[in-house]
Amino acid sequence: MLYNPGRRDTAIDQALVWTAVLLAAIGLVMVYSASIAMAEAERFTGFRPHYFLARHGIYLAAGLAAGAVAFRVPVRYWQAAAPWLFMAGVGLLILVLIPGVGREVNGARRWIALGPLGFQPSEVMKLLVVLYAADYTVRKGAFMDDLKKGFLPMFSVMFFVAGLLLREPDFGALVVVTLIAMAILFLGGLNWRIFAVLAVGLAAAFVVLIVSSPYRLQRILGFMDPWSDAYGKGYQLSHSLIAFGRGEWLGVGLGASVEKLFYLPEAHTDFLLAVIAEELGFAGVAAVIALFLFLIVRAFAVGRQAASLERYYAALVAQGIGVWLAAQTFINMGVNMGLLPTKGLTLPLLSFGGTGIVMNCVSVAILLRIDFENRYLMRGGSL
Repeated sequence: MLYNPGRRDTAIDQALVWTAVLLAAIGLVMVYSASIAMAEAERFTGFRPHYFLARHGIYLAAGLAAGAVAFRVPVRYWQAAAPWLFMAGVGLLILVLIPGVGREVNGARRWIALGPLGFQPSEVMKLLVVLYAADYTVRKGAFMDDLKKGFLPMFSVMFFVAGLLLREPDFGALVVVTLIAMAILFLGGLNWRIFAVLAVGLAAAFVVLIVSSPYRLQRILGFMDPWSDAYGKGYQLSHSLIAFGRGEWLGVGLGASVEKLFYLPEAHTDFLLAVIAEELGFAGVAAVIALFLFLIVRAFAVGRQAASLERYYAALVAQGIGVWLAAQTFINMGVNMGLLPTKGLTLPLLSFGGTGIVMNCVSVAILLRIDFENRYLMRGGSL
């Protein structure tokens, strides 16, 4: 029997859909709240208070359209295309480094200009690493205990990608991409001794990268004691903590944040959670955390279900998406709460950012597709 996505007896996971929709809706409201003052004051926005709201709405619409297309693509096609998509992603990472092609903002060259919009290849690479690492692990499943045949080829490829990300530089994307690749290899059966050595080696490499870079080292020092230089290296974290403190249990009210009024940098992107904390309080932050926890747990549940059906590529992709969402969410929340050093990573599905929002929507759509196919097989269908 041919697989027909239009069959009514192959229902999708409504809870998963509505969780993602609710997160995106919260993001739309909070991006508007966090950005309205800046949009009204900045020349590049045309002094329009709805500037970021309109753009974020366009990004969400584009993400929904891209997600709808991605959902229609069978998982076997994603697997067949994974190596080619990954090579295209590497090409984009190279392209963004070319002067005149890549656009530099605040000393980082991470965007390719597409008219008035910016395209960020590192955001695309997060999903492509999930697809490629899962395909590689399935193809090399018999060699996961072999250092030379199983691990080194993937390590070489990821080392090259890491070099490109560091040239931008985008240390946050590097951390997330590395965690995704490591997790998928581990879940796919990588020898635990190799994994342990890799984990120690990567930890040491990250320490060297931090110590050898003055601006990264300053961020670590600012994280350790933000109040010692609250107007310098501890500025972002100190104002984020002030926002959390002002919010208390139920917040100061939607739209009533003071920290978003030019005190808290990147309030609508990296530090959106701090605005949520100030305006909606502990209750609002707890609700957002609960929604993310459900989304991540469902991703791993879908992966386990796929594995039980012997759909190992689909299982690793679902769990890889879960790792991606968990890692980026944890890092962003940790930075906002002062648990981790300041790092430029957005909150998935919530923060302002075109490429990130679109890729988040596509990843959720692929997760829904895997679950959709699982349900179809469990009803006795064949793919």
